[in-house]
Amino acid sequence: MSKVVAVIGASSDPRKFGNRAVRAFRKQGYTVIPINPNETEVEGERAYASVLDYPGTIDEASVYVQPEIGVGVMDELKKKGIPVVWLNPGADGRAVIERARALGLETRVACSIIGVGESPSSY
Repeated sequence: MSKVVAVIGASSDPRKFGNRAVRAFRKQGYTVIPINPNETEVEGERAYASVLDYPGTIDEASVYVQPEIGVGVMDELKKKGIPVVWLNPGADGRAVIERARALGLETRVACSIIGVGESPSSY
């Protein structure tokens, strides 16, 4: 069974990293759950407003939202039981990193697209 990743800040704009990540994780065999309250679908996948709205288990989250939004998202990840969070460049504000670590999330401060063996420029 494939790992499930939530892409927080998923976008239907193919130029945005929140879209590139959806495609990169899917290429690596992940089940991808787009999270964005302003999208209904991203790359053919149903989008959810929050990880808390998704009925299944999620293994990892990759975050592409501004730090001021991301701080609150960390609490949702914890509540949902998502153990691993990728804080991508631009989403990796100090307060977000501190909140994720304080909640006991395995915090990866890095580009998740590179982390799964892809190149952002390929998308």
